[in-house]
Amino acid sequence: MISSLSKKISSYSKLAELIFFPSFCELCSSLLELPQERVICHSCWKSIRTSHPSYCLCCGRFFEALEKPHLCQDCLQKRPPFSHHRSGGKYKGRLKDIIILYKYRHFQVLGKDLARLVDRALGKEEEIWGGVDAIVPVPLHPKRKKERGFNQAQIIAKELARIKGIELMDQLLVKTKNVPPQTSLRIEERVENVSGAFGVAEGEKIKERIVLLVDDVYTTGSTIRECCSVLRNAGAIEVRALTVAQA
Repeated sequence: MISSLSKKISSYSKLAELIFFPSFCELCSSLLELPQERVICHSCWKSIRTSHPSYCLCCGRFFEALEKPHLCQDCLQKRPPFSHHRSGGKYKGRLKDIIILYKYRHFQVLGKDLARLVDRALGKEEEIWGGVDAIVPVPLHPKRKKERGFNQAQIIAKELARIKGIELMDQLLVKTKNVPPQTSLRIEERVENVSGAFGVAEGEKIKERIVLLVDDVYTTGSTIRECCSVLRNAGAIEVRALTVAQA
């Protein structure tokens, strides 16, 4: 009896919410009717193509040609400070729109959804998850975090840590220099911009451990490389990287 009454109240509450406070998908403007729909409708999420069949086995860069995964020329000449990096999908279309809504229009609820999207795409990849001891998000400088109100990488990393049952170390990596955003710079300026911008607090926690670094978007890889170098220098035995999307 109580259970039935609770369901009716819940149904009436949802109906009242739709009538008096209608909510529409930020991408296609369709009405959000399902209980789990927040900001983006189920159809728009389903339309996103995740992962890619052809990519570099080390840096994860997507290849345009549909061929088997292999090492790119850059990684053959010089390996990056991480052992593997993978992206959930391409930074375009619906996925790009959602990330922009998440970062710049402050729809923080999308962070968990993006983490689940990445897990569905790459959650079974052994070269990423096998033996990982800790998940570390790319940090924001305190001033930048105060301006935005949250660290987008931290929310994604926290949800992935919960899904996988892996320790989250979201205070380990710190940004010590408030440098300009990478998106505002030319490709050749990005490496210099992040050089020396990160540090590690309590580095003994990752000595001889495998660490997975998490960020939202991979463009040139400058930020990922700098963070991974810092983590390796602090004693991590191996660092891998995971991003939601790749530009």
